[in-house]
Amino acid sequence: MILSEDSHLWHPFADMGAVRHAELVIERGEDVWVWDNHGKRYLDATASLWYANVGHGRPEIAAAVAAQMEQLEAYSAFGDFANRPALELAEGLADRAPMPSRIFLASGGGDAIDTAAKIARRYWYELDQPRRTVLISRTAGYHGTHGFGTALAGIPANRVGFDPAEQTIQVQHDSLAAMRTAIDQTGAERIAAVFVEPVIGAGGVIPPVEGYLEGVSQLCQETGILFIVDSVICGFGRLGTWFGIERWDADPAMIVFAKGVTSGYLPLGGVVVSERVAEPFWQAAGGPVLRHGATYAGHATCCAAALANIELLERDDLLARGQENEQALLDALRPLAAHDSVGEIRGGVGMMAAVELSADVLERDPGAPARAADGAREAGVLVRPLGRGLALSPPLTAEPEHFAMAAGAIEHGLERLAGQPSLI
Repeated sequence: MILSEDSHLWHPFADMGAVRHAELVIERGEDVWVWDNHGKRYLDATASLWYANVGHGRPEIAAAVAAQMEQLEAYSAFGDFANRPALELAEGLADRAPMPSRIFLASGGGDAIDTAAKIARRYWYELDQPRRTVLISRTAGYHGTHGFGTALAGIPANRVGFDPAEQTIQVQHDSLAAMRTAIDQTGAERIAAVFVEPVIGAGGVIPPVEGYLEGVSQLCQETGILFIVDSVICGFGRLGTWFGIERWDADPAMIVFAKGVTSGYLPLGGVVVSERVAEPFWQAAGGPVLRHGATYAGHATCCAAALANIELLERDDLLARGQENEQALLDALRPLAAHDSVGEIRGGVGMMAAVELSADVLERDPGAPARAADGAREAGVLVRPLGRGLALSPPLTAEPEHFAMAAGAIEHGLERLAGQPSLI
């Protein structure tokens, strides 16, 4: 089929007036590399959308998916229905979780965030505390684009025009004092949960300040508020552990996951729910029913992909790579801090980093991050433009030479911004 020059595909987060005639069509992938429909090869320094943790084109996952489809592609998990891959995945995730837990499966991260928010509110309802409905999130935070995720958004542009009606509060992302003030002013007896990313991802790759996550966790314990960790980006090796939060002395009530659980090979997400929070719904027959769930929750083939992906993370010793290579990735980018267009280099906690542009550049040209990313693409590397700069989150299979290549390509993009020739 010959594709039209005027696309019919409405892309997420896209200026369709520009994109409709200028799509980058990715046709195949292998490990850290992808190729477009013209045969040009790119280093995927983003692991697509933060998720290709084991790299592209792994035949083990393809084989597991094909085998499952030959046996049973999918079946509803509503009521008492189950399938073996879903049962095995739930057991495997519970075994790897940092707290005794039950697993609620969803179709992706947005579904899972909504699930966690609804479980939090319903939990307090079952404990005869129905006034606990307020949800707290942080500035710069990103929690997907479903109903609750939009309401929790700490990126203002992601809320514009949607008028989210849910009761949410956003507090300064790096201030424990601001969190405590918000709780005191609202009243802990009205707050259901606090949502945090271990490392803020789409909001700019912002590692937590020292003691922050531990402090929020302790504050939640003191007030009874549920501490919900959004590890959609940070899980499955991105920070060097299964769920990312294990690197801190914290006590989650729930952990939201997606992306790396299948390395994006098929869509799947879910919530690790502590046994304390699950207990009202699990303690006895005839108890409360959580009337919530996605059509494809527990999808057999998606779960088979996740099981194969988890096996690869363990077999190839990839899980720890996020922590082992975090400094090498940051070190490769540090020299860019000397560039006139750069304001800050961030990273050092997990295999994710950001090059933030200077305030002067952003004031002159709000579209500078996208133009810098285009320059890096021209040099053969795909990076993710964010509001104030560029983000990197390469597959866990990436090596230091790939980090150096990414840094060189970003420098090329920065030189294009400055109108100067590059050595590339």
